[in-house]
Amino acid sequence: MSTSSAGPPPPADGLLSAARRNLRELGHGLSHASHPSTPLLAGAPKLWQRLLPYVVVLALAATFIPVTITVLTSQYGVSGALAGALGVAQAAPLLMLAHRPLQAWWIIFPADVLGALVLLAQPAGRDEVWPWTPPGIVAYLFLLLALGLRETRRTVIAVWAVTGGAGAVLHLIAPDRSSGSALLLTILGAVVLVIGGAVRERGVAQRRLAEQETISEAERAQRTLLEERTRIARELHDVVAHHMSVITVQADSAPYRISGLPKAAEEEFTAIAAAARESLGEMRRLLSVLRSDGTEGDRAPQPGLDRLQQLVEATVRAGLPVDLSLSKELGEVPPAVDLSAYRIVQEALANVVRHAPGARTRVLVATDLDHLVVLVVNGPAAGRSSPLETSGTGHGLVGMRERVRLTGGTLDVGPLPDGGFRVAARIPLPPAAPPPASPPAPPPSEDL
Repeated sequence: MSTSSAGPPPPADGLLSAARRNLRELGHGLSHASHPSTPLLAGAPKLWQRLLPYVVVLALAATFIPVTITVLTSQYGVSGALAGALGVAQAAPLLMLAHRPLQAWWIIFPADVLGALVLLAQPAGRDEVWPWTPPGIVAYLFLLLALGLRETRRTVIAVWAVTGGAGAVLHLIAPDRSSGSALLLTILGAVVLVIGGAVRERGVAQRRLAEQETISEAERAQRTLLEERTRIARELHDVVAHHMSVITVQADSAPYRISGLPKAAEEEFTAIAAAARESLGEMRRLLSVLRSDGTEGDRAPQPGLDRLQQLVEATVRAGLPVDLSLSKELGEVPPAVDLSAYRIVQEALANVVRHAPGARTRVLVATDLDHLVVLVVNGPAAGRSSPLETSGTGHGLVGMRERVRLTGGTLDVGPLPDGGFRVAARIPLPPAAPPPASPPAPPPSEDL
């Protein structure tokens, strides 16, 4: 009986290696800022909001520099020159809080420790606060707040741990001194860091949510565009299929309609009919892919400009006053243009019903040189009628643009100064076929 020997288990991550790894991460967080040196609120929309951090840091520096110097000279008996140097070192870096709070900490924290060591050389007073002075504690809390707002959780934990450790070491150096400020700063610093970190993480969550909404909106717009293109392709299938069917019938019946065709011509017509049938089959297979699952094709004929009057009458019955002006010189319009013009008017009237109920609307369809012009203009909503929809999905405008783009035309949509809306489409028309040339008249006979 054979037994398969398993490989050696992977070495477990011991406590010592885990501690070293965490220390390296904390050291990296203390030495590398987690954000670029951009000012706080740099992306705010208003100027006063972008200037607010600079005003705050200027006020902090202008307040704490003289206060620190005064406290060091009057309460701790430090000489004026040394007090001035310590006051500037401990408070002037507050000017960096708006854009480089971690670098400011690397200046203020050693200056505070140096100030605590300087105070050891002074005789201890009965009500003296040590190792951190009262203005130093307050300034340091502002520094911690800025760190909590800008830096990662790992960095602020490292700053808090180093601050608490420095207070503990100073207490061991001079246990006879009253070191309550070290414990006070540790507790208050933890509270301030938690508040700043919570505000920062909330802002990060809001930015990520806004990014996701932007991505979702872009995906929704792309999906709408694809749906509209698919719907247009399904509708144009009938138009193209009609012409292909005509080609097939003509090619099949040509040998019977035209007598005396050579054998090569009959074979050519047979090949044309076979190619047309194959194309129809490919179109049907493509349409089955474009059609959604479980949906049946529309068996009704596609509408055109000849049904605009019915569309307008149905819209009037729905309570929307519409004036239709249909040029009598339209002539024969290509099926794709005919369908696109009808759909543009249909969607424009539907938008008026949804967004401006009761507004008087004018519909104009005419020819302008070699273009078909479709114009739908409506005024503001009548009376106190509230719109049925305050914000649309944008499907209608996307569909209009796609139809116009498909036919090589242009679309101009937008609001009017009086509160109405305008939809104007120019769709190119194929050049009209020249009239057949009449046979030349016979020359007049001359009487001899």
